[in-house]
Amino acid sequence: MTHVITSLCLRDSGCVEVCPVECIVPGEPQEEYPLFYIDPDTCIDCGACVPECPYAAIFPEDEVPDPYVAEGGEYVSRIGLTGHYENTNHHGDPVVLDCTKQLEAGEEFDLMPDIDANAEYFESGPGYGD
Repeated sequence: MTHVITSLCLRDSGCVEVCPVECIVPGEPQEEYPLFYIDPDTCIDCGACVPECPYAAIFPEDEVPDPYVAEGGEYVSRIGLTGHYENTNHHGDPVVLDCTKQLEAGEEFDLMPDIDANAEYFESGPGYGD
C-alpha cells in the first residue's frame, strides 16, 4: 500500500523535503498535472509526508475518504475546475493554480479519482514511461 496525494493538494512542497526516498514530485507541466504525486513503486509507506501537508491532502491509499466532506474553505485542484488560487508555499514562493474550487462547509467532493490519477502519472506522465 502507498500514500496518495489528493486534489486537496495546493503544491506547498513540504512533503517533498521530508520524504526519505524522494518519491514525491510536482506534476509537470502544472497546467496538466496540478498536484504533487507519489511514485507508488518507490514509496515505503512511512507516512512522513502526512503531517507536513498544511492542507491534509495526503492519505494512505486505503483511507482516502469516500466522499470527502468539507469543513468549509478548503480548495480542491483538478483539471476542469475554473477557480483561481494564489498563495505561497512554505518557502514563500508563489503558487498560482487556475483549476480550483473552494468548498463550502458540508460539501462533498469525490477524491477517489486521485488514486488512479496518481498511478497514471507515473505510467504515462512526462519523464515516466515515455
